[in-house]
Amino acid sequence: MAYKTTNPYTGEVLKTFDTATEAEIDAAIASADAAFQEWSAKPIEERTAVLAKAAEILAENKREYAEILTMEMGKLLVEAELEVDICIKMLDYYVKFAKEHLAPRYLPAEGFGDQDIALVNDPLGVIYAVEPWNFPFYQVVRIGAPQFAAGNTIVLKHASNVPQSALKMVELFEQAGGPKGLLTNVFASHSASEQILADDRVRGVALTGSEGAGAAVASTAAKHLKKSTLELGGADAFIVLEDADLDKVVEWAAFGRHWNAGQVCVSSKRMIIADALYDEFLEKYTARVKQFVAGDPMDEKTTLAPMSSQGAVDDVAEQVAAAKAEGCTVTEVGIELPSQGAFYQPTIITDIPFGSETAHTEFFGPVSSIYRAKDDEDAIRIANDSPFGLGGSIFTKDIERARKMARKIDTGMVYINQPTGVKADVPFGGTKRSGYGRELIDWGIHEFVNQKTVVVADIDGSF
Repeated sequence: MAYKTTNPYTGEVLKTFDTATEAEIDAAIASADAAFQEWSAKPIEERTAVLAKAAEILAENKREYAEILTMEMGKLLVEAELEVDICIKMLDYYVKFAKEHLAPRYLPAEGFGDQDIALVNDPLGVIYAVEPWNFPFYQVVRIGAPQFAAGNTIVLKHASNVPQSALKMVELFEQAGGPKGLLTNVFASHSASEQILADDRVRGVALTGSEGAGAAVASTAAKHLKKSTLELGGADAFIVLEDADLDKVVEWAAFGRHWNAGQVCVSSKRMIIADALYDEFLEKYTARVKQFVAGDPMDEKTTLAPMSSQGAVDDVAEQVAAAKAEGCTVTEVGIELPSQGAFYQPTIITDIPFGSETAHTEFFGPVSSIYRAKDDEDAIRIANDSPFGLGGSIFTKDIERARKMARKIDTGMVYINQPTGVKADVPFGGTKRSGYGRELIDWGIHEFVNQKTVVVADIDGSF
């Protein structure tokens, strides 16, 4: 596979990189393992000091880092800066709480004293991270911050269209004082996962990406008895009840579906609207989407970015054509698009049959699927008619009603009165075909540690 930076707005290929050889991959693993021997022996305070310095570097050079994101995958510059901001917050979170999350837990047990049975958290070693292009820094920091705090090191295989973002992350942690090999990038082919996961020095794999990639990597990890965590696709339900503030909901819907050009796993892809509001919502939502301005993502006046590549545009176009062939109503909103760049016309799909292929498709771009719900139970039925279970949201003035509905939605996260969020101090992860495992807070830091039981017996005791 070719690693190269292609500007999604200009189409210009800016830089290319050779795919790693088997020898280079082995050297990367060796470097990460050597770093682990040093890094894991350091006190937690020294490890988190590196995270604190990394956060400081990001804060001082936010624009520089943001421009790399915009150049490589096309997101709006303001969105790129927000991505850098959340990376800073994630690093700061583990600076503050990693020691607490890694502290021993003492268990009460018959015949033992209060601290005779301890659960301790020991780092595992080298973790393989396979990350996607839609949030090139955030995805690395989301796995990196907790695992570096825990004492692990990481071999990173990033997406092929964001190679400079990957290298910038390696540079960041080296500049912050981490040992060489703390984060090691490899421009590996897809097939290289076999070599990497077969290596005894590699103890687990965290992947964010497509269902296909997740299934392949998880299968390889299982063959070699390595732990895996997966964050895969999503088709979040955006449920609007009849008492919701419609004008606010329309703003949230337009933002929730179109940020990052709609290329977000937790984007509000399936809007499920109470029957009483459906027609008015559709009218207002269409009008709001027409206000987006497509253009140069470096220009502050642009509000709709290009997609990450022409290939991504083609994939969405094929999915929309399939929806039309299945009998759905497909309506192009009709905003003006630039003559250059990987843009896709914002599109609304309605009249989607329950259980159809379209209903089960993740549209990774500015395509909105809108459903009419008869009542709360119908809304839940539509929300759960999906192979995915990552996030979701409910909009209503009745919070208790929303909480009860949230418990019935088969998904990893539900937000009330905002689209599914991405927060530094809130856990992230899904269920069903959206994967397994959790990232962030203490859940994320415990995914790749050995929770070892240490038992102290009475030396004067008898059998």
